[in-house]
Amino acid sequence: MLDLDLLPEEYAVCRLPAGSPIPASLAAGPDEKGVIALIWAPDELSIICPADRVPEGAVADTAWRCLRVANEVPLALTGVLASLIGPLAEARVNIVTFSTYSTDYLLVPSVRLSEAVDTLHAAGHRIAS
Repeated sequence: MLDLDLLPEEYAVCRLPAGSPIPASLAAGPDEKGVIALIWAPDELSIICPADRVPEGAVADTAWRCLRVANEVPLALTGVLASLIGPLAEARVNIVTFSTYSTDYLLVPSVRLSEAVDTLHAAGHRIAS
């Protein structure tokens, strides 16, 4: 069983061309409740950020909600994401995940949030908003 926090705002999954610098709209980083993920890959810069901070010129898929594993997740611990992804996959709820050194994050479509929360509760997880 995991404790999850539902972050308060909607999120966007964005894409900029390969080699793009950090967008000015994100340079200040997240506020104390939010999260921003930047992933440089050979063919793109992927960004996960609050929907109101989508960089200019980015291709963006908006209206996602973000759940964060509330406790620190040791890097050697296995099965954390699987315990979240498995039930959501069975319920056919699409997801985007990412991890930091300390914990894991899961995005679900805003329109499927209730279903995702119910599914995760049924799997034994607790969600605070």
